[in-house]
Amino acid sequence: MISFFEASLRSLSVHKVGNKINDEGYITSDDELQLTEEQSNYFLQYFLNPFGRVNDVFNLYHPSGNLDLNQVHANTRLSFISPNPEDFHWITQRITEHLYEVTNHPNIKSGELYVAFFDNVQFEGELHSAVGIFKSENKETYLKVNPVQEGFNIQFENDAINISHLDKGCLILNTDAENGYKVICLDEKSKDGPYWKDEFLGLKVVNDNFQQTRNVMGLVKNFVTEKLEEDFDLSKSDKIDLLNKSAQYFKEKESFDIEEFSNEVIANTEAISSFKEFKSIYEEDFDTNIPDSFNISEAAVKKQSKAFKNVIKLDKNFQIHVHGKKELIEKGFDSERSMNYYKIYFKEEN
Repeated sequence: MISFFEASLRSLSVHKVGNKINDEGYITSDDELQLTEEQSNYFLQYFLNPFGRVNDVFNLYHPSGNLDLNQVHANTRLSFISPNPEDFHWITQRITEHLYEVTNHPNIKSGELYVAFFDNVQFEGELHSAVGIFKSENKETYLKVNPVQEGFNIQFENDAINISHLDKGCLILNTDAENGYKVICLDEKSKDGPYWKDEFLGLKVVNDNFQQTRNVMGLVKNFVTEKLEEDFDLSKSDKIDLLNKSAQYFKEKESFDIEEFSNEVIANTEAISSFKEFKSIYEEDFDTNIPDSFNISEAAVKKQSKAFKNVIKLDKNFQIHVHGKKELIEKGFDSERSMNYYKIYFKEEN
């Protein structure tokens, strides 16, 4: 769904936001950060890597229906349409002020707010610019060991940020502007209430047919390629056969029904039970909801079908593309050669 292979960091501003109830105030910096290439790469890793496992897509919204009243939307829109790049830092200051105004839960921790502008973030196969808003709240102590003349010197660095762990963040992609942009959000489970998603960003889930179809096809692919292989003794051709049947189901049906899919495609009582359990774990891990029935999106099927691989790779010599009729391929072992083999049946050679 989202890829950062071509992404680059154009601008980054850092501010400090305290707890308003505790009257901690906020501090905005005068200028954006000037980064070396190495520093930019570290920030890209810190900001973007956690979103690789986030599935839900949101829109910014306002209960009145007027998107201009959503402060994050209004300021993000300025970021995307302003002809002057220098305006971005001023916009990040306004976003910081808005965050402070809604930081009114006693458990909200103070922390640094990073507002970044990215180029070439790939979402659903297309490249977009994006505004990223991130907050670091939890600090750690790091041990640093330095070699000296007669041994080693040990130092402790307190209140440091672990760049492998992002507390809160969102990516606002420059697409679907009329509906509040497409937004991907990360919010580590905490005791500070829903202020990040609800009061600061103002998000609603894009739970349309495209999103539902994409989610359940991703679920099915992961179940067949990971869970079934772990729990059942399936051959490569068996897995490919299940993936082919699954893809065919989504291409032929107008709607998805979990009971119908389970009985027609999985067709094994124990495996069906495993699939439903896998679905529950998947929903919990990704903090998402996959309904048991919905209308299938043809566009989502077209995109997701590319991930349903049907190739058996044999050493570096052969590849077998299996499109159906698993009974026409057999696997065996040649004891004289001590090698595996596949036997394929066909009527004519093209």
